Amino acid sequence: MSLSQDLVESTSRAALPVGPLIGVLEELAGGAPAARLYQRYLELLVSVVPADAVALLRHEGGGRLVPVALHGLQRDALGRHFRLDDHPRLAAIWEGEGITRFPADSELPDPWDGLLLHDEHLLVHDCLGATLTRHGEPWGLVTVDALAAGSFDATRLEQLRLLVALGEAVVTAGSAVQRLQRQRDAALAETHAPAGEPRLVGESAPMAQLDEHIRAVADSDLTVLVQGETGTGKELVARALHRQSARADGPLITVNAAALPEGLVESELFGHRRGAFTGATENRRGKFELADGGTLFLDEVGELAPAVQARLLRVLQDGDLQPLGEERPRRVDVRVIAATNRDLAAEVAAGRFRADLYHRLSVYPVVVPPLHERGDDVLLLAGHFAEQVRARLGLRALRLDPACTPLLQAYHWPGNVRELEHVIHRAAVLARHRTDGPVATIEPPHLHLAEDLPAGEGGEAEPEAPLPTLRGGVEATQRRLITEAHRRAGSWAGAARLLGVDPGNLTRLRRRLGMG
Repeated sequence: MSLSQDLVESTSRAALPVGPLIGVLEELAGGAPAARLYQRYLELLVSVVPADAVALLRHEGGGRLVPVALHGLQRDALGRHFRLDDHPRLAAIWEGEGITRFPADSELPDPWDGLLLHDEHLLVHDCLGATLTRHGEPWGLVTVDALAAGSFDATRLEQLRLLVALGEAVVTAGSAVQRLQRQRDAALAETHAPAGEPRLVGESAPMAQLDEHIRAVADSDLTVLVQGETGTGKELVARALHRQSARADGPLITVNAAALPEGLVESELFGHRRGAFTGATENRRGKFELADGGTLFLDEVGELAPAVQARLLRVLQDGDLQPLGEERPRRVDVRVIAATNRDLAAEVAAGRFRADLYHRLSVYPVVVPPLHERGDDVLLLAGHFAEQVRARLGLRALRLDPACTPLLQAYHWPGNVRELEHVIHRAAVLARHRTDGPVATIEPPHLHLAEDLPAGEGGEAEPEAPLPTLRGGVEATQRRLITEAHRRAGSWAGAARLLGVDPGNLTRLRRRLGMG
């Protein structure tokens, strides 16, 4: 694409630095990936104006802004979402015309306060921003902050007006590239969940590969088997598959096979007629019938009993289901997405899972990577969860101390994304408790990760504690293992599997240990 004549003439008048400007123009002409194009634009901007923090944010509807490129800000900010209702400066920029500049002593809280790469807080400082349009429609906005008040004089403002016009060319080109090369851009709008709905967060290579698989199979009607460790986000994958499918307007029904009461699994899945069994006082539609015309997400499918596996196979083969107590089968149009943290191939080899059902379910297998294989995604996710809990705690800003970064990156995360979410939420509560102001900082001690490092990495050894009795020690160990297994698995059935015991025996042991 080409810039307008007015823009070219303004470029020479504003005396922009030639090197960075040419770099941006070359990226524009060459159809560079959107992420690189956006970052080069910010590099040009900070080469022109004395800015300490610059951000490019895209509007995603629902009054929500999402950063797509940053300069001078912590990387975890890329995982945050900013609601206009929560950030009056962003709202003022979004609703304004041209460049919106705030007084250096403005009392409006700055969305980037506490998120700078260095430890400065944005108290008295220069701040401005502008809305960027694409084909005449608002696309997002750019914000520019300088720690020194008075940084933006008349000359800088004239240069910034030109850069805003250039920014609109950049986001227009970036959006076009995204439409043409969607599989190469992890930040494509179509992959984002609607406002308020949980979403997959990540820019690592494993997540890009996962995104590619989702795109490849979403618009088909193939059965998908989502595999991955507990807490990796398998349900979010199922939601993304449904949202991008031709069934998106139909229902998405979720059922956790491990949570279904034993003896009522078939009724829950396939429904029943009144009088089919003791307690069946009325007709009930099963999950498959509720999902007719849409998608059924069957989580922890490896927990299904053999009899239920046989009936599920029939539905997958013929599209027919037969509610308990009904003589004639009913036809349903349902796409099944199954998920498991088990190795189903090994379960088949051990005779615990039907081979024919396994092959029906795994027509298109998708593997969700564990968090420890996702590199810096842990920082984006930490920022994402920090922004979530910030709003719940009523804080103006919640930042992560840079010293937290190596701890988050080094920890193995056996509980994956779910564990990280709990860690950040717990740390946020502790951080708020230990501050008097509206800005709280999560520091390394709040994470409680050092205590989970291998022996010798967490500091000096504690004085030896007195030994408990043998029975007391065994019971304490049992309680700790049971609690940890339940935390990791998210269900008692899963905990029993991790511990290698029968679920019924685990229930009896919990009662004996006073664990409910």
